[in-house]
Amino acid sequence: MENSSAVSFKGQFLMAMPLLLDQNFYQTVTCICEYTPAGAVGLVINRVHPSLSAKDIFNELEIESNFGAESIPIHIGGPVHMGEIFVLHSPPFGWEGCFMITPALAMSNTRDVLEAIAMGRGPKSFLVALGCAGWGPGQLESEIKENAWLTSPVFEEIIFDLPIETRWEEAMRKVGVDPAMLLATSGHA
Repeated sequence: MENSSAVSFKGQFLMAMPLLLDQNFYQTVTCICEYTPAGAVGLVINRVHPSLSAKDIFNELEIESNFGAESIPIHIGGPVHMGEIFVLHSPPFGWEGCFMITPALAMSNTRDVLEAIAMGRGPKSFLVALGCAGWGPGQLESEIKENAWLTSPVFEEIIFDLPIETRWEEAMRKVGVDPAMLLATSGHA
């Protein structure tokens, strides 16, 4: 009998395969932040809100900012909890709601981390997202078996250092997959 609890997707990337046509996830890279028997939670790292910036978020929350908040993009973390803010970040990790994903990566969603970012005293590297992605018990495993997703370890440089539009292709390349070949062959028997 297979022990499904031996596998954990926490700290993994999910790269959407080309046949995954759901508009929320087409060609996305999702960082899995939590994985338990009750399901999984992740943040899409390569979708940006077309009109919001951190300045809008700070204004809404009445958080004072003293530097270029208008240049901080707001990511669309997924279609679940769209009104909630999540911050994927590098050290430091001492924030009130800090939840470790890997030894070098955490997720926080408390006001203290947002206030620090607004004043330029936040984590060195961060991604601010509205919403998250969620899977119920067994749902993610089922989708992976159906070849909707490729998995790999999280690569922080893809999250924080690469242009948003290149993240899916680079995540695929990191695991030895040529995205051009996948796209050229998808849909053919």
